Amino acid sequence: MEEKLPIKRLSRLTWLQAIIIGFIFYLLVYNNGTLSNIIPLTLLTTSGILLVGHADICLMIVLSKYFSIRSKKFSTYRILLTYPVSVLIYLLLRPCFSYESDKAWSFWDAGSFFAFVGSGIVINTLIMQLHNSVLLYEHKLHADLELSRLKTANAEATNLLLKQQIQPHFLFNALNTLKALYHKDVHTADTYIVHMANFLRASIYHHASRISTLEDEVKLLCDYLEMQQIRFGKALDCTILLPEETLKNYYLPSFSLQPLLENAIKHNDFTQEAPLRVQICHKDEWLIMSNNLQKKKMKGPSTNYGLANLAERYHLWSGDDVIVKEDQSSFSVSIKLLKNEYSNH
Repeated sequence: MEEKLPIKRLSRLTWLQAIIIGFIFYLLVYNNGTLSNIIPLTLLTTSGILLVGHADICLMIVLSKYFSIRSKKFSTYRILLTYPVSVLIYLLLRPCFSYESDKAWSFWDAGSFFAFVGSGIVINTLIMQLHNSVLLYEHKLHADLELSRLKTANAEATNLLLKQQIQPHFLFNALNTLKALYHKDVHTADTYIVHMANFLRASIYHHASRISTLEDEVKLLCDYLEMQQIRFGKALDCTILLPEETLKNYYLPSFSLQPLLENAIKHNDFTQEAPLRVQICHKDEWLIMSNNLQKKKMKGPSTNYGLANLAERYHLWSGDDVIVKEDQSSFSVSIKLLKNEYSNH
């Protein structure tokens, strides 16, 4: 996105600077008591600063049509043009100052000439420094915004890649399980295929969604869980302790819970004698998924996208971190539930 000039902010700063310098000029002249026409001279001083400041803004607007405001050409042409313009403005104001000061004015008065040329240079330098501070701040805001957009785009691309990788892996295991079930138990195979269809439908429906209700996430998880429990039987024990109110009133980044359960299944050994016990509960606006730790001795291939991607997406959208805890006997992931204001993110 092209960076634009903060014209309103520059104009407000010019007005503020003109008022402050005009007020200081008034106090100095008033205390010295050397001039009688204090107010007209103060207004002329303020007007000179306003004219120089807005001339700088107008030149920046013109130059921005031809050059990027971050380019060296923009800065060079701005310096080459603003100083002559500011000196010209002060030379044009010179007879007005002489008239209000009740002094005889002559264009060939060298002292007066160089005094006003110097005033134009000093005022323009001061205004340029203040305007540059605004531009520098704007550059920083623009850079931060671009960085945030790049991070979001990267997180979304990684999330899409995660979903694309899950589908073939999931289908391969699911179809193999389904084939085996139809040779043993047709009724169970029918139940399995219903949950598989529900899971695929939900994952496709939420393909482009960033945020989902907790209820939808749990439904997606339950279809996946039912399939895995048919596959592993009593070796997989998952308990979901979430009240109805929590399910309906909170949100999560889409496709959050299923990869966490899949990771637990993928990285642990479990049997009917030593089952994998997974618990999902709610505590102080945090959702906690925990499981007993029975790490596999032989680790299979892993993309390492699931948990890292969830943590990055969650931090971008809420500013909070995903908390991961591991000790000798357990592993848990805690996610702060998102409230209504995130529902249309």
